Amino acid sequence: MTQAASQDLTARAGARPLDALRCDIGGPPELTGVVEAHLRLLGAHTARQADAGGSGRAVLGGGGFGPQAAEVLWTDPMGPARDAVAAPADVAPGGPGPGLGAVHDEATAQAVTGVMSVHGRRDGSPRGLGVDYTATAAGVLAVQGLLAGLVAEARGGSAGRVTTSAVRAGLLAVSQYVAAAGADEGEAAPLAPGGPPFTSADGVVFELETLDPGAWAAFWRALGAPADALRSGWRPFQFRYATACAPFPEALHTTVRGAAWSRIQAAAAASGAEVCALRTLAERAAEHDHAPPWTLTPYGPGRLVARRQVPTADRPLAGITVLEAGRRIQAPLAAHLLRLLGADVVRIEPPGGDPLRGMPPACGGVSARWLALNRGKDAVEADIKSPSGRRRLRDLVADADVFLHNWAPGKAAQLALDADDLARVNPGLVYAYTSGWAGRIEGAPMGTDFMVQARTGVGEAVRPADEPPAPSLMTLLDVLGGLLGAEAVLAGLLLRERAGGRGVRVDSSLLGAADMLVGPALARGARRPAGFRRPLRTTDGWVAPADGCAGAVGAYDLGGLAAVDAVRLLSSHGLGAAVVAPGPGALLPGALGRDAYGAPVVPDPWTFG
Repeated sequence: MTQAASQDLTARAGARPLDALRCDIGGPPELTGVVEAHLRLLGAHTARQADAGGSGRAVLGGGGFGPQAAEVLWTDPMGPARDAVAAPADVAPGGPGPGLGAVHDEATAQAVTGVMSVHGRRDGSPRGLGVDYTATAAGVLAVQGLLAGLVAEARGGSAGRVTTSAVRAGLLAVSQYVAAAGADEGEAAPLAPGGPPFTSADGVVFELETLDPGAWAAFWRALGAPADALRSGWRPFQFRYATACAPFPEALHTTVRGAAWSRIQAAAAASGAEVCALRTLAERAAEHDHAPPWTLTPYGPGRLVARRQVPTADRPLAGITVLEAGRRIQAPLAAHLLRLLGADVVRIEPPGGDPLRGMPPACGGVSARWLALNRGKDAVEADIKSPSGRRRLRDLVADADVFLHNWAPGKAAQLALDADDLARVNPGLVYAYTSGWAGRIEGAPMGTDFMVQARTGVGEAVRPADEPPAPSLMTLLDVLGGLLGAEAVLAGLLLRERAGGRGVRVDSSLLGAADMLVGPALARGARRPAGFRRPLRTTDGWVAPADGCAGAVGAYDLGGLAAVDAVRLLSSHGLGAAVVAPGPGALLPGALGRDAYGAPVVPDPWTFG
């Protein structure tokens, strides 16, 4: 990127909370590239230092702040999770264990955390993501830790140090699947191969989306699908966000293969369902506007913010109150991360409570997946469609620091709950909107994870060249979008502190997450080579070669060996590999705790101090 283009991108990110700060960065670009790019967008002057070996390091300071340090590793020792009621006796030492392989790159991090096993559910065997997902997420987590430390220092705390890793990021990404695997009951839909995308008679590969069973049925009836197939297909389709697979009847694929794309589009329009043809990376590159992953916009006269509580080293957001009106994954995950950083989070739920609390499988009578994103939050019920419910929300906003939501586009303005409306109640509010498209793509379909993957070339980027493009049924963008949402809120809180208490509107999106994920692929101008990050079968499981060793590993016959023995053989020849976890988090059992409901808890994403 040219210097002029970089300056333009920084300007478009909005206000710069890191002006006058400098960051010295060292270590592998795959671990620190996101850190460097995001700190620069936020206004810091970044400088590359000598190689720091296999770890990434960043030291941020200046502008009246003491040095905040961050370390980004492939794996690291992990203590008990904050939400665990009791620490397990065998806390993981930072890796998958003796004989299971060392974690020192993206492939091995995906293998041991269960990312490969979850992503591969649709195919019936583990698959590596062709994008550097865990390293990208770890970079965002490191920026979050640095920003949280600066917010704490601005509020009376002291400078500190934060550590995170690709393994922690991978475990966070699969935390819902980890929770479901350890629940008291089985899944509501089968874990079996199958799922979208679909292919039309004229060869258009597309995604289908609807949250309405009536629209689902009307779409398939319009195309002449068998009644029993559309009935039995709805449940696995509906639960694919939770299970990462959708084994619906083959008759549905057969139906669309017999219909032209124009007919499929007409059926979607008439039924209320939505379809989106998969875009290639080249198509995304041609329309890419190079927008930043979030924007920060100060507004209002501001007000002095009372210091309700002095932050501590491991709770840098202590005394901050976050109101969250989130649904599904993106906004709830952003608020979950803010709570882990010490904020008090209050969920705004409809009368009767969030229906997703009852989504199977359950632990202690509460949805395990819901707990993974919402444990430890308080809740207030308010019908925001009614005047009294909106008054209740405004009363809560008056004493809050952050209001966070991911409502459908236009809903906040329709309810008079947009940033300008709430600024009249609280001129120092950080108003955060985590959307699907951020209004950047005209005529965009519904802004859900798989539709954004389809529209932005992610479906091509995650697959090597010898596999047909297909969006992952693991919720890649919902998770990464939640990470970006939390990062944007932290940047907004810091900007508020440095701007005399002025309110800040922060906007992030799934589109921003997608662009961050496919950015390296767009720069390469090509997909990963055939067989990239494809695990190798052993007698009792799978082995994932490290990225730099994949070619050389092909010279060894591993098919007759147990996975542990295969890793040891390769290691004896200087080749890196790791055993692929058979399920999410399965190779790191000591790193998992249990919450008060008995649901599994993954380690906190950061260690402070």
